[in-house]
Amino acid sequence: MSNLSKLEFVALDISEKKYLSWVLDVEIHLTAKGLGDSIIEGNKASSRDKAKVMIFLRHHLDESLKVEYLTVKEPLELWIGLKERYDHLKTTVLPKAHYEWMHLQFQDYKIVIEYNSVVFSITSQLKLCGKTIRDEDMLEKTLTTFHASNMILQQQYREKGFQKYSELISCLLVAEQHNDLLMRNHEARPTKSALLSEAHGIEAHDQSEIRQNNRDHDNVRGYGKDKRRYSNRRGGGHNKRENSVGSPNNPSKGKGDHCHHCGLKGHWKNECRAPEHFVRLYQNFFKRKGNKGGAYSSNARVESHLTLKDDAQA
Repeated sequence: MSNLSKLEFVALDISEKKYLSWVLDVEIHLTAKGLGDSIIEGNKASSRDKAKVMIFLRHHLDESLKVEYLTVKEPLELWIGLKERYDHLKTTVLPKAHYEWMHLQFQDYKIVIEYNSVVFSITSQLKLCGKTIRDEDMLEKTLTTFHASNMILQQQYREKGFQKYSELISCLLVAEQHNDLLMRNHEARPTKSALLSEAHGIEAHDQSEIRQNNRDHDNVRGYGKDKRRYSNRRGGGHNKRENSVGSPNNPSKGKGDHCHHCGLKGHWKNECRAPEHFVRLYQNFFKRKGNKGGAYSSNARVESHLTLKDDAQA
């Protein structure tokens, strides 16, 4: 009795929504307990078994229904009374289930398990109403409602020759899992992403080597520049020749960048082409300047220049 008094499933309420599934649950549980004959007409169940069934049925009825059938003591009488009260549900459930079955399409569902759940829900309602859906019907319903883009895939599944609906669903579930795994791998690392990363790494490495080579080359050139600048600072650089013109140690040119050979500007002593008589005149001028001083040095220099000019015209 302790097992019969436990609530094995949802109790039948007055709204009539769960009657068909409630009937199925009652039949299964009573059969499992060896009391299924008590709700069949013409049964020969003992009074003890009938009492057990009656307690079980009342325990799985809503409180309002218990009140309505308070005086009923036979389980078969209660069973027939509930059937007459809710049997009209078949006339409303069957057309609805039939409509849902007719418009059921595999392409309307994102995942296979969701479609499979709806299929069994509809077929169960049809079966409770006395209409059985065969495996051939479920196979054809599934294969003919594939999306148009999966036509080749649908033909491949049809060529496999499935005889049971469960075999097709198992195959579809496995394929869905494989596709989901492939999509996850693709999203984690898209196509050619590793190759592009490697190419970018090589390019970055090459550019870093180029920059390093340029820095090394610049360092070498910069070292030479610094060395030349250092030499220029110490030895005068490219201006050493010009800066040393006025040096007292330079025997080629004198003060004011004049040639020491002829006294003219614009050339060095070793490049002098002045006539010999002009050179002698210039040299004698310096000798006289050394003896008499520099009072008329400027006039003598002008005179020497004019003499050179006259010789050139002659």
